Amino acid sequence: MALITSAGRYGLRAMFELANHDGTTPMDATTIAKNANIPKNYLNQLMIKLKKADLIRSIRGKNGGFVLGKNPKEISVKDILLALEGDIFVSNKSCNENLLELFFLDINEKIKKFLDISLEDLKKYQDIYTESFNYSI
Repeated sequence: MALITSAGRYGLRAMFELANHDGTTPMDATTIAKNANIPKNYLNQLMIKLKKADLIRSIRGKNGGFVLGKNPKEISVKDILLALEGDIFVSNKSCNENLLELFFLDINEKIKKFLDISLEDLKKYQDIYTESFNYSI
């Protein structure tokens, strides 16, 4: 079982696009899909979930699109993944052994704590990637 599905990966890409956008004008779905390499129909499904979680807002009209619902410093990777995945876990099955149950619970909590990084802080990975490979997302 994958920890993070394509919904989570694509959703993170879309949110990172919005976080890197100027923030004052909406970004249309076609541009987000193109920049983040996400199928547009799939992006629309993800945006509905992100909107329900108040992580983005949609603006209607000719110059409409999407904007972040909060400051990028206030949106964590964990918030995004929980909105799209429902929950984040390594194992959700009972293994009928107390030691392993405790072990998996501990792993799950540590992963959630690690994912408590903000969209703003996620930019440091882009800087590392750009420096290492001379490439930008």
